[in-house]
Amino acid sequence: ARLAIVTIQNPPVNALNERALDELNTSLGAAKTVLVGHSREAEVRVLLETVQRNLVALMGEIACAESDASRYAASSFIKVAAADIARLDEAVATLESRGLRFDGWATPGANPLSAALDVARTVCRRAERLIVELASHEGEHVSEGAVAYVNRLSDFFFVASRWANAKSGAGDVLWVPGKTR
Repeated sequence: ARLAIVTIQNPPVNALNERALDELNTSLGAAKTVLVGHSREAEVRVLLETVQRNLVALMGEIACAESDASRYAASSFIKVAAADIARLDEAVATLESRGLRFDGWATPGANPLSAALDVARTVCRRAERLIVELASHEGEHVSEGAVAYVNRLSDFFFVASRWANAKSGAGDVLWVPGKTR
């Protein structure tokens, strides 16, 4: 028997999937288009495509009806796992080890790739808030891994955007309190 999928009439789930996770996946597709000619194009593309596959898995997990949650967990459907979270943590550590400095609030838009990654970060943060909200509703199932994954993902996008700025030679465009308005 097929798993029951939550219908379009389920506002919390559909708000999350349509207003955040699907948009996040689409923003990553846009980010990939500005990678052409980037010195680490292949490496970044592989990571973004892995994240996109994980987002599809996460949307499936969230769209599964509560009555089928245990069947879904036992199924062969791909689920976001601890290894996926560890991969994000490793990517952040790798980027940070390349000498990134955070000297203030970075204003998005120093270059196309960093701007695309900042858009992904803001959509990811919205997804995280919606996932936490969904988890608070009685009868909704959201794994701890889902919350942790999107939390680490927004960290990754922040650091990756700073890295893209540094790599481009442009650096971050900083907002300095009292000096820039």
